[in-house]
This record gives sequence, C-alpha cells and structure tokens, in this order.
Amino acid sequence: MAGPFFDALETRAPVERERALLAALPEQIAYAKACTPYYADTLAAVEPRDIANRSALARLPVTRKSALIELQKSAPPFGGLAAAKPGAIARIFMSPGPIYEPEGKAADFWRMARALHAAGFRRGDLVHNSFGYHLTPAGAMLESAAVALGCAVVPGGTGQTELQLRAIADLKPVGYAGTPSFLRILVEKARETGVDISSVKRALVSGEAFPPALQAMMRDAGIDAYQCYATAELGLIAYESAAREGLILGENILVELLRPGTGDPVGEGEVGEVTVTLFDKVYPLIRFATGDLSALLPGQSACGRTNARLKGWLGRADQATKVKGLFVHPAQITDVARRLPGVGRVRLVVTLGDKGDAMTLEAEAADVALSPRLAEALAAVTKLRGAVVIVPPGTLPDDGKVIDDRRKPA
Repeated sequence: MAGPFFDALETRAPVERERALLAALPEQIAYAKACTPYYADTLAAVEPRDIANRSALARLPVTRKSALIELQKSAPPFGGLAAAKPGAIARIFMSPGPIYEPEGKAADFWRMARALHAAGFRRGDLVHNSFGYHLTPAGAMLESAAVALGCAVVPGGTGQTELQLRAIADLKPVGYAGTPSFLRILVEKARETGVDISSVKRALVSGEAFPPALQAMMRDAGIDAYQCYATAELGLIAYESAAREGLILGENILVELLRPGTGDPVGEGEVGEVTVTLFDKVYPLIRFATGDLSALLPGQSACGRTNARLKGWLGRADQATKVKGLFVHPAQITDVARRLPGVGRVRLVVTLGDKGDAMTLEAEAADVALSPRLAEALAAVTKLRGAVVIVPPGTLPDDGKVIDDRRKPA
C-alpha cells in the first residue's frame, strides 16, 4: 500500500471486475436467504443460481433505507437483515431515526481504508478524527480504517473546538477526518486565535456537501482535502482520487442506479437512486437503496483506477408528497407511464393555487392524443385528478426527479 493504489483490485480490467462480482452474486443471494429471516421471506421464491447477471438481479425486490425504522421496530434490533447475532458482532450503533447498525469484528469492517489511501494517508501518519463517536458509527468507521492502514488516531469527535485545536497544535497530526464544515470551523478559529494547525496537510471529508468555495478555502489553507461517500449500513460506496474526476466506486460491492420509486435500472448516464448489493457476511444487504441520487460518468479515471465513477450527490430519491390529503409516490407516477406505450420520461408537478393543491403530469411522448388516457391513468393510480401536458421526447431534464413539489412551505 505504499504506492498510488491501495491494492491490485483498483486497476483490474472492468470486465474482470464485473465477472468476479457476478460470479459471487448467486452465493451471496443463497447466503442471505439461508442466514437472515428477512431475505428468507422476501427471496423465498428466488433460486440463487439464477441470479447470475444484472438483468436477473434487477428482478429482485429493493430494500430501501427509509424502510429500516419500521422493519427494526417489528423485528429488533436489525429487522431480520443481519446474519450475525449481537454476541457475534463488535458493536451496535444508533443513527437518527433511530436506525441500528451492526459492526462486524473484521479489521476495517466498513472498507474505508481505501478512501484514506486515495486521499494520501499512509502508514505512520497521525490522523485527527472529528467524526462523531457518540452512538453513531462515523467516528468508528474512520478510526478502524486508519488503524488498519497503519495510522494512529486522535479521537476528536464533534464539538469542543478549542480543545481540538489545542490537540492539533500539540500533537501535530498530518491528516484530518471529519465533515468539511467542521474543518472550516477549525481553520477559521485557528486563524482567529493564532493557533498553529499547519501540520494538517490532507483531509478526508464526508457526511455533507463540499462545495467548490470550501474546497478552495482548504487549498488556501494548505490542506489537500478529498471526499468520500459512505453509509453506516454499506460502508464505503465511492471515493475521490487525485484525478478529481467524480467518485470512484469501491471494490467488492455491486452498484445499480434505479429510477426513483422503482427497481428499474436507469439508462446509461441517467440520474438514479444509488442502490448497493453488499458482499458481506454480517450484513448481507441485497439491492439496498440509499435514497441518494447520482449518475455514472463515462470512461475511466485519469488516476489509473478502472472502476466506474459516480458524478457525486445529486439529490434525494424519496420524493413522496401529500396532495389533497393523499400521499403520492414516485412509483405511482412511473406506473402511470408504464400503462401506455409510447410514453417516455414523466414528471408530476405539484403546485398550490387559489383552489388548493393542483397536479400536472408532464409526459414525454410523440403522440399528443395520449393526454386523455394519461389523465385517466393518473386518476386511477393516485385517486387524484390532474392535468396532463405532453412534451416532445428528450424535453424533461435528466435529474432523477419524478415528483416536483413547487408549493412553498407555509
């Protein structure tokens, strides 16, 4: 791990990577069915050996992160999705919701060391970790990765800015891990108070947006900061490299981008919900939808890593909204489009007028005569009446938005 790449997996030929993932898929499906009550039920009719390509995988049900709260209430602590019993895992964390997440006993359980390495962290570095340590897993996710990489860690946690600045000034860590906003607070407070934190030369940030203006501020402060994308359930999903061209997918996970509210993969380059099949024995998640929108970039990174790249965070997929007292979901709007051949991308626009809530279905189609039938389908599916506007194919923006709620909050 002394060179530019964490391991040989990062530079595999894409066809070799895809072959390895698909070869492991039937076994992982079988394991999830055999070892978890949830998948034993939801995949009861599935023959694992038949799930050997992406098309077959796309026929399996999607489990959404938004469903975990209710699943865990009905079958504590993990909703029947974990294969390991509490006594066989290292720790249980509690994220807002609450949602409970298991940590296995393997070193670098969340596979975050790969992101640290791409950000320039190396064996022997001292890392100041300002991710949270109280109940939520982010602090442990980065600490375990740093230790696995051969780094020492200062467990800063969140808050207590002055104490953390003192620790940085005294211990002189070379790296920072945490949110970009708290790194900004540390830099600004250090300038204000004259505390020397110039030892920090690199950073791995996550958990929130890292806008260009803040990136420029870190460069001005002499800090080479990189982003990564991870969740408490899935661990590392994607990470930034020195090429600064999107976020490279992690290894040994199978990522799909799905049309919001459905289990259908989007077309090449389209925006969709990030959905991951995790090749893990503790938490064998199959088609786990994160609720985050992104798109794949064409080609490969100039850094030499060959995995596909995400464009970055492009919004949220859970766009359900309430109209005239009834919830309308993206899956319903997609169902409306499917009922009529010749209909392409659709978007439901919700507005507030003098007579209350109003819906307009914008639909891409070459035949304007489809309008009355689409209106009928919209009413049948949602139990609500709405107008229909036919627009030429390719007109609607490719941003993953199926429901556009334009009502201003009260």
